[in-house]
Amino acid sequence: MRLYFTLILSFCFASLFAQEKSEIVYRTFKDTRVISTQSAETLPAGKMDFRISHRFGDLAGGNGGWETFYGLENATDILIGIDYGATDRLTFGLNRTKGSGPLTRLVNGTVKYKLMGQGKTEGAPITLTLLGGASISTARRIDDPELLSSFPKTAHRMIYNVQALFARNFSERFALQISPGYVYRNFVTQEDENGLFNLGLAARMQLTKVFGLILDTTIPFSDLRTSENGYYLPLGFGLEIDTGGHVFQINLTNTTGLAPTDYIPNTRSNWADGEFRLGFTISRLFNL
Repeated sequence: MRLYFTLILSFCFASLFAQEKSEIVYRTFKDTRVISTQSAETLPAGKMDFRISHRFGDLAGGNGGWETFYGLENATDILIGIDYGATDRLTFGLNRTKGSGPLTRLVNGTVKYKLMGQGKTEGAPITLTLLGGASISTARRIDDPELLSSFPKTAHRMIYNVQALFARNFSERFALQISPGYVYRNFVTQEDENGLFNLGLAARMQLTKVFGLILDTTIPFSDLRTSENGYYLPLGFGLEIDTGGHVFQINLTNTTGLAPTDYIPNTRSNWADGEFRLGFTISRLFNL
């Protein structure tokens, strides 16, 4: 992992002193999110993005099927929030999620800064964006020391997330992103670990001007995050529809949570057992 962050720092310092001499690539990804992961895209200055995301219950398996109308009668997580482009490179975000892990009722804040953009003909070969985020649980404190929601201290409500988003547009039809990151939880059980290194992968394949296929996954580097311990790899596939005024996305994923501070350490649903769900995102841009 030290090698990952050494490479990240090298790119950061190089980009700070580099001058963009060529036109850069915009919309490597059509949206600021892929499915669960953030993309390297930032909003243009003065644009506000209002979004609603929804994750339903299990489509199949023991908790799915006709009895729950294939998960459509249940909601594992809901997100409502806004992002704002302070500059073309700097985006702030604030949203609320229901939460699906041990900590619920999460208020999530994010800051994204694009250090460099991929040049169209010359210049940087990739887009590099840094992401920092924090979540705070606003759930009611439960007086049970065995539960994480007992919150012995206010700081125990906090979870943090940092990522470096490396993206490249290989053609008009294909883009790829790699995003090493780190999640830190202030309060965990004795057998768990506070810090969790991870590596996100995302891709987009544009089918037409309007339709695109997207996928993402996040690999947690932890001896505890194994199928033997009931944890599974977060993996999602989706169809993206760009109408010009907004981006609509429909997806299938085994993640129940929407915030990275939630789904990265807490994915316990297995595709092989039918524990995947339908989800959608509606994103609308406004000029401010």
